[in-house]
Amino acid sequence: MQTDTILLIPQKADEERESVLRTWKNLGGEGRRLDRFWEKPADLADKKVAVYGNDTFALVLAQIYDLKLISPDDTLISRLDKKWTKRSIQEKNISDIGEKKFPIFIKPVTPKQFKAKVYDSVNEFLQETKGISPAEKILISGIIRVDAEARAFVLNRRLLDVAIYEGVGELQTGKEFLLDFLKDSTFDLPNTIVIDIGYNSDQAWFIVEFNSCWGAGLNNCDPTKVIEAIIEASQ
Repeated sequence: MQTDTILLIPQKADEERESVLRTWKNLGGEGRRLDRFWEKPADLADKKVAVYGNDTFALVLAQIYDLKLISPDDTLISRLDKKWTKRSIQEKNISDIGEKKFPIFIKPVTPKQFKAKVYDSVNEFLQETKGISPAEKILISGIIRVDAEARAFVLNRRLLDVAIYEGVGELQTGKEFLLDFLKDSTFDLPNTIVIDIGYNSDQAWFIVEFNSCWGAGLNNCDPTKVIEAIIEASQ
């Protein structure tokens, strides 16, 4: 692994980010905590950098350092075969919501436009999205029981690590599910990605959502196993 990249994380204390920084340094890489991250230090002007932090931190640094952050297509999950999702997921506009039956889970395609959750009525949803364009893209999902959730880091469709972070489930069968999913060539994945999977006793394992390696928490994954995916997420 090339260790000429300087890993940048926020100054604010966070044990997961600190463990990633320690891992990178142990491998021979250089890292730094940034406080006034919107100001570019002179000694980093011509350096190769990668970021690991929250959305605001990462997106500001991407502009300052001219980085391309590798992120999944938020609408990909709506195009997956139901054998992977175990539920119906559709991409719609806010204006389409009146024809849907409630309760349903609704998530914005553009992050943080409104709260992603199960909405009990159309009025509740329209109140939550008041002032947002009716043409705004949303994901509508059938409700599925989640008894356990696991997080996986993937690089070039290679499973680096997976760990349960909530509930109880059989991790080995979760790994097998992920390995089968990664062999499916009917859809494209970015070369570096975080995949969250869920489990219940009726449907077994299923895809919950996709996240970016540059911002996703470890959620019990081993930083020594996933550091390469984190570094590769900044280009």
